[in-house]
Amino acid sequence: MNEASKAYSLYLVNWIALTLLAVFVGTGLGICGVSLAFDAELWGALSLATVLVAAGHVLLSRKNTRLASVLISIAQLGLLSILGALLTYVAASTALPLRDAMLDNWDRALGLNWPAYYRWSTAWPELLPYGWLAYGGIVLPAIWVPVTLGLTNNLVRLHRYTMATLLSLVAVSFISALVPAIGTYQLYDLPTEFATYKATGYLIQLARLPMIRSGDLDVLHMTEIGGIVTFPSFHAGAAVLALWGWWGVWWMRPPALMMCLAMLVATPLFGGHYFVDVFAGAFVSGLAIAATSLMDRRRPGMHTKEAVSLPIAPAEV
Repeated sequence: MNEASKAYSLYLVNWIALTLLAVFVGTGLGICGVSLAFDAELWGALSLATVLVAAGHVLLSRKNTRLASVLISIAQLGLLSILGALLTYVAASTALPLRDAMLDNWDRALGLNWPAYYRWSTAWPELLPYGWLAYGGIVLPAIWVPVTLGLTNNLVRLHRYTMATLLSLVAVSFISALVPAIGTYQLYDLPTEFATYKATGYLIQLARLPMIRSGDLDVLHMTEIGGIVTFPSFHAGAAVLALWGWWGVWWMRPPALMMCLAMLVATPLFGGHYFVDVFAGAFVSGLAIAATSLMDRRRPGMHTKEAVSLPIAPAEV
């Protein structure tokens, strides 16, 4: 199978996986007794995704495969970010005993001291806004990885990136259901906010996790949706995924390395994560990337001559 056929095959698999994930999340929320409010923000997100997919297929019909792949992949990743966040609520509803003490012990067994890291970080208040920017960098890959890989014709890598992100989100959510935790600030009883610093990622979890665990959360609004996972850290996993995605374009390697390393360093502080959360998140995403390599192989029943009639044909890439 040539590159064009591989790319299209992976593209179809991604849609199938997204559909299955949506069915699972919808069923899970129903079982948990939580409804999703279809407010203006959610309709806006779904409408934007629909427009991007429609525009992408128009471009495919006009043989503009690169830009089409950019638009469709951004739509897929946008939908995945919503489904992935909702999946963490389904996982948290299992309400198994919190494992913060265990995670703290794992950190200390590795010779790592989170309170010391916190004191060192907050001793430099003028640098904390830059840490916040690094932590917030998680929103960039969902747009700029597709733009970079799509426009440079790295379509197989682009669709692998989408699938690896999906696999990482599913794995992180499943593991977090078995090893739930509230995070470092609660365990160590440390302030989450200063004049130049707020643990934004952690505060979402602190507000929402106890509610879903106790069954007191009835309705989720788009503006309130945020991942509520401690172990493993998807923030760390996202940094690894983005670095791998951008690594396929040589001139993106230096800025990607700097950005992703900064995100990893900022994750424990701004997300309230134990260090082992970061290691586990990076490891899970590494496994997800490795798993997608299997999808590069020839699929039974998918022949090159069949791919010529598909929107992404070998001569069009």
